[in-house]
Amino acid sequence: MIVSVDQDSPVPPYEQVRAQIAAMVGDDRLPVGTRLPTVRQLAADLGLAANTVARAYRELEGAGLIQTRGRHGTFVAPGRNDALDRLQRAASGYADEAYRLGVEPAAALALVRAALRLDAG
Repeated sequence: MIVSVDQDSPVPPYEQVRAQIAAMVGDDRLPVGTRLPTVRQLAADLGLAANTVARAYRELEGAGLIQTRGRHGTFVAPGRNDALDRLQRAASGYADEAYRLGVEPAAALALVRAALRLDAG
């Protein structure tokens, strides 16, 4: 698994890790059942605090993309929804494009909210 963090990016490191792993799960570079590095190992590999990687893993688990099996480790979760997988890939592409264009995360999210009509009264 290749994850990198750009320390000069306006995107927080936990979000960079989360987005990259989510994209790899979404396009099957990390198939169901793949064991992920431990939080401490990935943090050490990336030069990040363990809490930073732990937050990324919590968010991925909350999204149903990974599951932690106690001492056995963290794995790509089975039974994902194909529609959600496709949306995850689209969301990752959108996030990458927003970053490439220099759009702040809050502004990019506001555009998504408007498109979903979440801000409409």
